Amino acid sequence: MHFEPLKGIKILDLTSVVVGPIVTWRLGQYGAEIIKVENPSGDLMRGLGGLSPTGQHSGTYLHLNRGKRNICLDLKTKGGKEICQRLVDSCDVIVANMRPDALARLGLDAETIRAKYPEKIYCMITGYGTDGPYSGLPTYDSVLQGASGIAGLTQMRDGKPAYVPMLICDHVVGEIAAGAVMAALMQRYKTGQGASLEIPMFETMAAFVLQEHLAQQSFDPPLGPAGDLRLLSPHNQPVRTKDGYISFTINTDAQVQAFLKITDREELLSDTRFSSIASRAKYVAEWFEIRGAALENKTTEAWLTIFRAADLPAMPCHTLETLTKDPHLKAVELLNFENHPSEGKTAVIRSTIRVDGRYPSARSGAVPNGWDTNEILYELGYSAEELKKLSIEKAVFSFTN
Repeated sequence: MHFEPLKGIKILDLTSVVVGPIVTWRLGQYGAEIIKVENPSGDLMRGLGGLSPTGQHSGTYLHLNRGKRNICLDLKTKGGKEICQRLVDSCDVIVANMRPDALARLGLDAETIRAKYPEKIYCMITGYGTDGPYSGLPTYDSVLQGASGIAGLTQMRDGKPAYVPMLICDHVVGEIAAGAVMAALMQRYKTGQGASLEIPMFETMAAFVLQEHLAQQSFDPPLGPAGDLRLLSPHNQPVRTKDGYISFTINTDAQVQAFLKITDREELLSDTRFSSIASRAKYVAEWFEIRGAALENKTTEAWLTIFRAADLPAMPCHTLETLTKDPHLKAVELLNFENHPSEGKTAVIRSTIRVDGRYPSARSGAVPNGWDTNEILYELGYSAEELKKLSIEKAVFSFTN
Protein backbone atom coordinates (compact mmCIF):
# COMPACT_ATOMS: atom_id res chain seq x y z
CA MET A 1 0.00 0.00 0.00
CA HIS A 2 1.24 3.50 -0.85
CA PHE A 3 0.55 6.27 1.67
CA GLU A 4 2.34 9.30 0.27
CA PRO A 5 0.76 12.60 1.35
CA LEU A 6 4.18 14.28 0.89
CA LYS A 7 4.77 12.89 -2.61
CA GLY A 8 6.28 15.63 -4.76
CA ILE A 9 8.01 17.30 -1.79
CA LYS A 10 11.78 17.24 -2.11
CA ILE A 11 13.92 17.41 1.02
CA LEU A 12 17.63 18.13 1.29
CA ASP A 13 19.04 16.17 4.22
CA LEU A 14 22.13 17.85 5.69
CA THR A 15 22.01 15.76 8.86
CA SER A 16 23.94 12.96 10.47
CA VAL A 17 24.01 10.59 13.46
CA VAL A 18 20.45 10.19 14.86
CA VAL A 19 18.21 13.20 15.53
CA GLY A 20 18.41 14.66 12.02
CA PRO A 21 18.10 11.34 10.18
CA ILE A 22 14.99 10.58 12.26
CA VAL A 23 13.36 13.78 10.94
CA THR A 24 14.00 12.96 7.30
CA TRP A 25 13.24 9.24 7.80
CA ARG A 26 9.80 10.13 9.12
CA LEU A 27 9.13 12.59 6.29
CA GLY A 28 10.27 9.94 3.83
CA GLN A 29 7.78 7.53 5.39
CA TYR A 30 5.08 9.96 4.23
CA GLY A 31 6.32 9.95 0.65
CA ALA A 32 8.78 12.86 0.47
CA GLU A 33 11.86 12.44 -1.70
CA ILE A 34 14.94 12.64 0.55
CA ILE A 35 18.39 13.49 -0.80
CA LYS A 36 20.95 12.81 1.91
CA VAL A 37 24.31 14.55 1.59
CA GLU A 38 27.27 12.78 3.20
CA ASN A 39 30.91 13.78 3.27
CA PRO A 40 33.62 11.37 2.07
CA SER A 41 34.12 9.89 5.55
CA GLY A 42 30.38 9.22 5.80
CA ASP A 43 27.80 9.65 8.52
CA LEU A 44 29.35 8.81 11.88
CA MET A 45 26.46 6.44 12.60
CA ARG A 46 27.55 4.14 9.77
CA GLY A 47 30.11 2.71 12.19
CA LEU A 48 29.14 4.14 15.57
CA GLY A 49 25.84 2.25 15.65
CA GLY A 50 27.53 -1.16 15.86
CA LEU A 51 29.17 -3.80 13.69
CA SER A 52 28.13 -4.64 10.12
CA PRO A 53 29.61 -6.93 7.46
CA THR A 54 31.34 -4.06 5.62
CA GLY A 55 31.66 -1.71 8.59
CA GLN A 56 29.57 0.87 6.71
CA HIS A 57 25.97 0.05 7.60
CA SER A 58 25.36 -0.36 11.30
CA GLY A 59 21.90 -1.54 12.25
CA THR A 60 21.01 1.93 13.52
CA TYR A 61 22.13 3.53 10.26
CA LEU A 62 20.13 1.01 8.22
CA HIS A 63 16.91 1.63 10.12
CA LEU A 64 17.12 5.46 10.21
CA ASN A 65 18.10 6.00 6.59
CA ARG A 66 15.62 3.91 4.63
CA GLY A 67 14.07 5.50 1.56
CA LYS A 68 16.81 8.11 1.10
CA ARG A 69 18.87 8.82 -1.98
CA ASN A 70 22.54 9.45 -1.24
CA ILE A 71 25.06 11.86 -2.71
CA CYS A 72 28.64 12.13 -1.44
CA LEU A 73 30.12 15.64 -1.56
CA ASP A 74 33.13 17.38 -0.11
CA LEU A 75 31.61 20.70 0.90
CA LYS A 76 35.08 22.12 1.52
CA THR A 77 35.67 22.19 -2.23
CA LYS A 78 34.33 24.78 -4.67
CA GLY A 79 32.63 22.10 -6.74
CA GLY A 80 31.01 20.49 -3.71
CA LYS A 81 29.61 23.83 -2.55
CA GLU A 82 28.22 24.62 -6.01
CA ILE A 83 26.48 21.25 -6.21
CA CYS A 84 24.96 21.74 -2.77
CA GLN A 85 23.65 25.15 -3.84
CA ARG A 86 21.97 23.52 -6.83
CA LEU A 87 20.43 20.99 -4.50
CA VAL A 88 19.09 23.83 -2.35
CA ASP A 89 17.62 25.40 -5.48
CA SER A 90 15.77 22.18 -6.34
CA CYS A 91 14.43 21.25 -2.88
CA ASP A 92 11.36 22.40 -0.95
CA VAL A 93 12.74 21.72 2.53
CA ILE A 94 16.24 21.83 4.00
CA VAL A 95 16.89 19.93 7.24
CA ALA A 96 20.21 20.43 9.03
CA ASN A 97 21.77 19.57 12.38
CA MET A 98 25.27 20.90 11.76
CA ARG A 99 26.53 23.68 14.00
CA PRO A 100 25.07 27.06 13.01
CA ASP A 101 28.48 28.68 12.44
CA ALA A 102 29.52 25.85 10.09
CA LEU A 103 26.29 26.24 8.11
CA ALA A 104 26.84 30.00 7.85
CA ARG A 105 30.38 29.52 6.51
CA LEU A 106 28.98 27.26 3.78
CA GLY A 107 26.14 29.63 2.93
CA LEU A 108 23.71 26.94 4.05
CA ASP A 109 22.17 28.81 6.97
CA ALA A 110 18.49 29.72 7.16
CA GLU A 111 19.04 33.47 6.79
CA THR A 112 21.05 33.12 3.57
CA ILE A 113 18.77 30.55 1.96
CA ARG A 114 15.44 32.14 2.84
CA ALA A 115 16.61 35.60 1.81
CA LYS A 116 16.89 34.14 -1.68
CA TYR A 117 14.01 31.65 -1.40
CA PRO A 118 11.30 32.90 0.98
CA GLU A 119 9.06 29.99 -0.04
CA LYS A 120 11.44 27.33 1.24
CA ILE A 121 11.19 25.64 4.61
CA TYR A 122 14.37 25.47 6.61
CA CYS A 123 14.53 23.25 9.69
CA MET A 124 17.57 23.46 11.93
CA ILE A 125 17.99 21.22 14.96
CA THR A 126 20.40 22.59 17.53
CA GLY A 127 21.61 21.36 20.88
CA TYR A 128 20.96 24.59 22.76
CA GLY A 129 19.37 27.07 20.37
CA THR A 130 21.02 30.19 19.00
CA ASP A 131 20.24 32.79 21.68
CA GLY A 132 21.14 31.58 25.18
CA PRO A 133 24.52 31.20 26.91
CA TYR A 134 24.82 27.54 25.80
CA SER A 135 24.37 28.43 22.14
CA GLY A 136 26.90 26.73 19.88
CA LEU A 137 28.09 24.19 22.43
CA PRO A 138 28.55 20.62 21.16
CA THR A 139 26.27 17.94 22.54
CA TYR A 140 25.08 14.36 22.31
CA ASP A 141 22.01 12.55 23.59
CA SER A 142 23.53 11.48 26.91
CA VAL A 143 24.72 15.03 27.62
CA LEU A 144 21.19 16.27 27.01
CA GLN A 145 19.71 13.57 29.23
CA GLY A 146 21.84 14.98 32.02
CA ALA A 147 21.18 18.64 31.24
CA SER A 148 17.41 18.25 30.83
CA GLY A 149 16.95 16.46 34.15
CA ILE A 150 16.17 13.00 32.77
CA ALA A 151 19.16 11.39 34.46
CA GLY A 152 18.36 13.39 37.59
CA LEU A 153 14.96 11.74 37.83
CA THR A 154 16.71 8.43 38.35
CA GLN A 155 18.86 10.07 41.03
CA MET A 156 15.70 11.16 42.87
CA ARG A 157 14.37 7.61 42.69
CA ASP A 158 17.49 5.48 43.16
CA GLY A 159 20.02 7.84 44.71
CA LYS A 160 22.20 7.77 41.60
CA PRO A 161 21.68 9.39 38.18
CA ALA A 162 21.43 7.15 35.13
CA TYR A 163 20.84 7.54 31.42
CA VAL A 164 17.89 5.97 29.62
CA PRO A 165 19.75 3.26 27.64
CA MET A 166 18.54 4.50 24.28
CA LEU A 167 18.86 7.81 22.44
CA ILE A 168 15.58 9.09 23.79
CA CYS A 169 16.31 12.81 23.24
CA ASP A 170 17.22 12.23 19.59
CA HIS A 171 14.06 10.20 18.95
CA VAL A 172 11.68 12.61 20.68
CA VAL A 173 13.15 15.78 19.17
CA GLY A 174 13.40 14.18 15.72
CA GLU A 175 9.71 13.29 15.70
CA ILE A 176 8.76 16.77 16.95
CA ALA A 177 10.87 18.37 14.23
CA ALA A 178 9.23 16.22 11.56
CA GLY A 179 5.83 17.39 12.80
CA ALA A 180 6.99 21.01 12.68
CA VAL A 181 8.12 20.59 9.07
CA MET A 182 4.73 19.16 8.10
CA ALA A 183 2.97 22.06 9.85
CA ALA A 184 5.18 24.49 7.90
CA LEU A 185 4.33 22.70 4.66
CA MET A 186 0.64 23.16 5.48
CA GLN A 187 1.25 26.87 6.10
CA ARG A 188 3.05 27.15 2.76
CA TYR A 189 0.16 25.40 1.06
CA LYS A 190 -2.21 28.02 2.49
CA THR A 191 -0.06 31.17 2.16
CA GLY A 192 2.78 30.41 -0.25
CA GLN A 193 5.28 31.41 2.42
CA GLY A 194 7.98 29.17 3.81
CA ALA A 195 9.37 29.20 7.36
CA SER A 196 12.60 29.06 9.30
CA LEU A 197 12.23 26.45 12.02
CA GLU A 198 14.62 25.97 14.91
CA ILE A 199 14.19 23.06 17.31
CA PRO A 200 16.55 23.31 20.31
CA MET A 201 16.98 19.89 21.88
CA PHE A 202 17.75 21.07 25.42
CA GLU A 203 14.66 23.26 25.72
CA THR A 204 12.47 20.63 24.08
CA MET A 205 13.50 17.85 26.47
CA ALA A 206 13.51 20.16 29.52
CA ALA A 207 9.91 21.04 28.65
CA PHE A 208 9.02 17.34 28.48
CA VAL A 209 10.48 16.74 31.94
CA LEU A 210 8.80 19.80 33.43
CA GLN A 211 5.40 18.99 31.93
CA GLU A 212 5.36 15.79 33.96
CA HIS A 213 7.45 16.65 36.97
CA LEU A 214 6.95 20.33 37.75
CA ALA A 215 3.89 18.89 39.52
CA GLN A 216 3.15 20.70 42.81
CA GLN A 217 5.58 23.48 41.78
CA SER A 218 3.16 24.37 38.96
CA PHE A 219 1.25 26.57 41.42
CA ASP A 220 2.07 29.86 43.13
CA PRO A 221 2.55 29.36 45.96
CA PRO A 222 3.79 25.78 45.45
CA LEU A 223 1.70 23.02 46.98
CA GLY A 224 4.71 20.77 47.56
CA PRO A 225 7.95 19.58 46.01
CA ALA A 226 8.48 19.06 42.30
CA GLY A 227 8.20 15.57 40.91
CA ASP A 228 5.42 13.09 40.18
CA LEU A 229 5.86 10.93 43.26
CA ARG A 230 4.23 7.92 41.59
CA LEU A 231 6.82 7.83 38.83
CA LEU A 232 9.66 8.61 41.24
CA SER A 233 8.80 5.85 43.71
CA PRO A 234 11.63 3.30 44.01
CA HIS A 235 8.85 0.69 43.83
CA ASN A 236 7.72 1.91 40.41
CA GLN A 237 9.59 -0.89 38.67
CA PRO A 238 8.77 -4.15 36.90
CA VAL A 239 7.73 -6.66 39.57
CA ARG A 240 9.60 -9.91 40.11
CA THR A 241 7.70 -13.14 39.54
CA LYS A 242 8.69 -16.77 40.07
CA ASP A 243 10.60 -16.88 36.78
CA GLY A 244 11.11 -13.29 35.65
CA TYR A 245 9.35 -9.94 35.74
CA ILE A 246 5.94 -8.55 34.90
CA SER A 247 5.03 -4.96 34.02
CA PHE A 248 1.66 -3.57 35.01
CA THR A 249 -0.06 -0.33 35.92
CA ILE A 250 -3.21 0.17 37.96
CA ASN A 251 -4.74 3.62 38.31
CA THR A 252 -8.52 3.58 38.72
CA ASP A 253 -10.33 2.58 41.90
CA ALA A 254 -11.82 -0.44 40.15
CA GLN A 255 -8.38 -1.57 38.98
CA VAL A 256 -6.95 -1.19 42.48
CA GLN A 257 -9.74 -3.25 44.00
CA ALA A 258 -9.27 -5.99 41.39
CA PHE A 259 -5.51 -5.97 41.95
CA LEU A 260 -5.83 -6.35 45.72
CA LYS A 261 -8.22 -9.27 45.24
CA ILE A 262 -6.13 -11.23 42.72
CA THR A 263 -2.97 -10.77 44.83
CA ASP A 264 -4.72 -12.02 48.01
CA ARG A 265 -4.65 -8.70 49.84
CA GLU A 266 -8.37 -8.26 50.43
CA GLU A 267 -7.68 -6.90 53.92
CA LEU A 268 -6.50 -3.68 52.27
CA LEU A 269 -9.80 -3.12 50.48
CA SER A 270 -11.14 -1.28 53.51
CA ASP A 271 -7.95 0.71 54.08
CA THR A 272 -8.96 4.34 53.53
CA ARG A 273 -5.43 5.25 52.50
CA PHE A 274 -5.92 3.31 49.25
CA SER A 275 -9.65 3.62 48.64
CA SER A 276 -9.56 6.54 46.17
CA ILE A 277 -7.27 8.27 43.72
CA ALA A 278 -7.00 11.26 46.06
CA SER A 279 -6.07 9.16 49.08
CA ARG A 280 -3.53 7.09 47.11
CA ALA A 281 -1.95 10.35 45.94
CA LYS A 282 -1.60 11.40 49.58
CA TYR A 283 -0.12 8.06 50.62
CA VAL A 284 1.74 7.44 47.38
CA ALA A 285 4.88 6.01 49.02
CA GLU A 286 2.91 3.45 51.01
CA TRP A 287 0.73 2.52 48.05
CA PHE A 288 3.62 1.96 45.66
CA GLU A 289 5.41 -0.19 48.22
CA ILE A 290 2.35 -2.45 48.23
CA ARG A 291 1.94 -2.28 44.47
CA GLY A 292 5.60 -3.04 43.87
CA ALA A 293 5.85 -6.06 46.17
CA ALA A 294 7.18 -9.21 44.52
CA LEU A 295 4.78 -11.76 43.08
CA GLU A 296 7.14 -14.71 43.33
CA ASN A 297 4.56 -17.39 44.08
CA LYS A 298 3.58 -17.68 40.40
CA THR A 299 5.28 -17.52 37.01
CA THR A 300 5.01 -14.51 34.74
CA GLU A 301 2.73 -16.40 32.37
CA ALA A 302 0.44 -17.42 35.22
CA TRP A 303 0.21 -13.83 36.47
CA LEU A 304 -0.47 -12.55 32.96
CA THR A 305 -3.41 -14.92 32.71
CA ILE A 306 -4.76 -13.72 36.07
CA PHE A 307 -4.24 -10.03 35.29
CA ARG A 308 -5.92 -10.31 31.91
CA ALA A 309 -8.89 -12.19 33.36
CA ALA A 310 -9.32 -9.22 35.72
CA ASP A 311 -8.96 -6.80 32.76
CA LEU A 312 -5.83 -5.20 34.23
CA PRO A 313 -3.12 -3.83 31.92
CA ALA A 314 -0.11 -6.13 32.18
CA MET A 315 2.64 -7.42 29.89
CA PRO A 316 5.84 -9.41 30.21
CA CYS A 317 8.94 -7.30 30.83
CA HIS A 318 10.87 -8.10 27.65
CA THR A 319 14.60 -8.18 27.10
CA LEU A 320 16.07 -7.40 23.68
CA GLU A 321 16.32 -11.15 23.13
CA THR A 322 12.67 -11.85 23.92
CA LEU A 323 11.19 -8.73 22.29
CA THR A 324 11.80 -9.98 18.76
CA LYS A 325 10.06 -13.24 19.69
CA ASP A 326 6.94 -11.55 21.09
CA PRO A 327 3.91 -13.37 19.61
CA HIS A 328 2.03 -10.16 18.87
CA LEU A 329 4.96 -8.57 17.02
CA LYS A 330 5.49 -11.78 15.08
CA ALA A 331 1.80 -11.97 14.17
CA VAL A 332 1.72 -8.40 12.83
CA GLU A 333 5.11 -8.92 11.12
CA LEU A 334 6.81 -5.84 12.51
CA LEU A 335 10.20 -7.32 11.66
CA ASN A 336 11.15 -8.82 8.30
CA PHE A 337 14.32 -9.27 6.24
CA GLU A 338 15.59 -8.15 2.84
CA ASN A 339 18.78 -8.40 0.81
CA HIS A 340 21.01 -5.33 1.02
CA PRO A 341 23.38 -4.52 -1.90
CA SER A 342 26.49 -4.64 0.27
CA GLU A 343 25.48 -6.14 3.63
CA GLY A 344 23.53 -9.24 2.60
CA LYS A 345 20.41 -10.22 4.54
CA THR A 346 19.33 -7.36 6.81
CA ALA A 347 16.38 -6.65 9.10
CA VAL A 348 13.54 -4.34 8.07
CA ILE A 349 11.25 -2.69 10.62
CA ARG A 350 8.02 -1.80 8.86
CA SER A 351 5.94 1.32 9.42
CA THR A 352 3.88 1.24 12.63
CA ILE A 353 1.25 3.64 11.27
CA ARG A 354 -1.80 1.89 9.87
CA VAL A 355 -3.71 3.67 7.09
CA ASP A 356 -7.14 2.52 5.94
CA GLY A 357 -6.59 -0.80 7.64
CA ARG A 358 -3.20 -1.51 6.07
CA TYR A 359 0.43 -0.71 6.75
CA PRO A 360 2.26 1.33 4.09
CA SER A 361 4.85 -0.62 2.12
CA ALA A 362 8.45 -0.31 3.26
CA ARG A 363 10.59 2.14 1.34
CA SER A 364 13.91 1.15 -0.18
CA GLY A 365 16.78 0.24 2.11
CA ALA A 366 19.59 2.52 3.26
CA VAL A 367 22.30 2.70 0.60
CA PRO A 368 26.10 2.97 0.54
CA ASN A 369 27.70 6.41 0.65
CA GLY A 370 27.57 7.98 -2.81
CA TRP A 371 25.16 5.38 -4.19
CA ASP A 372 23.09 7.97 -6.11
CA THR A 373 25.78 10.59 -6.75
CA ASN A 374 25.96 10.24 -10.52
CA GLU A 375 22.21 10.05 -11.04
CA ILE A 376 21.55 13.11 -8.88
CA LEU A 377 24.24 15.13 -10.66
CA TYR A 378 22.73 14.28 -14.04
CA GLU A 379 19.34 15.39 -12.75
CA LEU A 380 20.90 18.70 -11.65
CA GLY A 381 22.12 19.27 -15.22
CA TYR A 382 25.76 18.17 -14.96
CA SER A 383 27.25 16.47 -17.98
CA ALA A 384 29.31 13.28 -17.93
CA GLU A 385 32.42 15.35 -18.60
CA GLU A 386 31.65 17.71 -15.70
CA LEU A 387 30.99 14.76 -13.44
CA LYS A 388 34.36 13.25 -14.35
CA LYS A 389 36.10 16.57 -13.62
CA LEU A 390 34.36 16.91 -10.25
CA SER A 391 35.37 13.37 -9.39
CA ILE A 392 39.02 14.04 -10.27
CA GLU A 393 38.91 17.19 -8.12
CA LYS A 394 37.49 15.03 -5.29
CA ALA A 395 34.49 17.31 -4.98
CA VAL A 396 32.17 14.32 -5.44
CA PHE A 397 32.37 10.61 -4.77
CA SER A 398 30.23 7.78 -6.07
CA PHE A 399 29.89 4.23 -4.87
CA THR A 400 31.36 3.00 -8.15
CA ASN A 401 34.55 5.08 -7.77
